[in-house]
Amino acid sequence: MLSLRDRIQQQVFRLNGLAMNDFDLSQPPGDPGLYGPDSTIWQVHGDFSSMLCGGISALLMQMLHPQALAGVWDHSTFREDMFGRLRRTSQFIAVTTFGNTADAHTLIERVKRIHLKINGVDNEGNAYAASDPALLTWVHVAETSRFLAAHLRYKNPDLSLQEQNRYYAEAARVAEALGARQVPKTADEVAAYLTAMRPQLRCDERTREVLNILLQTPAPSWQARPAMRTMMMAGIELLPEWAQQQFGFDFPGWRRKLIQQRMKWLAAGLRWCVRRGGYYRAMKRMGREVC
Repeated sequence: MLSLRDRIQQQVFRLNGLAMNDFDLSQPPGDPGLYGPDSTIWQVHGDFSSMLCGGISALLMQMLHPQALAGVWDHSTFREDMFGRLRRTSQFIAVTTFGNTADAHTLIERVKRIHLKINGVDNEGNAYAASDPALLTWVHVAETSRFLAAHLRYKNPDLSLQEQNRYYAEAARVAEALGARQVPKTADEVAAYLTAMRPQLRCDERTREVLNILLQTPAPSWQARPAMRTMMMAGIELLPEWAQQQFGFDFPGWRRKLIQQRMKWLAAGLRWCVRRGGYYRAMKRMGREVC
């Protein structure tokens, strides 16, 4: 009979791309993949709790771009299977971060081929293509900026600016392999890029529907409902204030503190339960022990 700890870990892995079992992060021994265990990206992406929160925030931020939203709206099953989309995104991040070199390149090439098939016209009548370098850069920066924001808030607030810059520079390698161009590679460059992008961003009825679908996604079990609600609200609260306002959120100070405290408790609980995630498997592949 599974312990409570193992039952929770099992439920968490249902949301994780590793549950798809397409790639084995534990093989072959000694292959460092694209980055290796001494990279900053292993450190940031290795904390499952903050990555979940950052992933929710990243998805919402990405959807503020009309063309990024159109690509998902027109070519994704997210409205029927939000968990499926989250699992596929999680798999891509796990394999390109922690997987062996061959698997990481295989998945990058697979996603590039998929992107070539995704094109159309957005809600404002503008043509879009998922392979557009500028659009790929937006999706990447929205994602990595939220991952790092979640890490700084819920895992390691003392991560130095040098290490933050190193994270952005490392993560840019996958974005550029997918076709992104002029990818910002420091915290200052990311901040300037997001400021420059703000005039292009919109929150319309379809953007708000993505938010509603996300908030109404059923939990894997009734026991997980409070945890999912906490995670969703923490992801929203992690957005920059200007993005929160576009979605219609204006959290008073007391509520921000409450959301953050609940997320910290949840993160601590998940870290206790989730012991065999992507970071653990990759470290074992490298012959290193995980404390």
